Amino acid sequence: MIYYLNIGSNLDDREGNLWAADLRLSLDLGLVLARSAIIETPAWGFESDNAFLNMGIAVECALEPLEVLNVIHNIEHELNMGQGHRDSEGNYIDRLVDIDIMAIDNLVIDLPQLTVPHRHLPHREFFLRPMAQIAPHWLHPTLHLTAQQMLDELDVNQEMTPKS
Repeated sequence: MIYYLNIGSNLDDREGNLWAADLRLSLDLGLVLARSAIIETPAWGFESDNAFLNMGIAVECALEPLEVLNVIHNIEHELNMGQGHRDSEGNYIDRLVDIDIMAIDNLVIDLPQLTVPHRHLPHREFFLRPMAQIAPHWLHPTLHLTAQQMLDELDVNQEMTPKS
């Protein structure tokens, strides 16, 4: 299976954090088939003075989705030195490393611990820009749109949203 992952960081050596996560993912999961350019975006879902760097990777892996999710959680726990990515009230916080599964081949998974494609994929620029680079021909299995088409729709919607 091909796993499309997004790695983000908004603390300390952000680029170094991305590459550390990339290395661990390649060692623990398998062959990295593609890497996107690194992009910088503001924090999403919470206020922060620290912008995120994000990078998408495509990894060929024989593990099952929940096994991959477990590997990702272990890598995040280790690289974040035990700190999570939410505070005690469940709000997002700054973090050294955040790894998300954006998609897995053309699978649709809806479990309490894993939703694939990622439920916010069509709404997050920091997912869509890397995804468009690493998997330009991938189609969202329920929306039947490429990442670039979703990004184009997002751009149109953002342009139509009044700035306050």
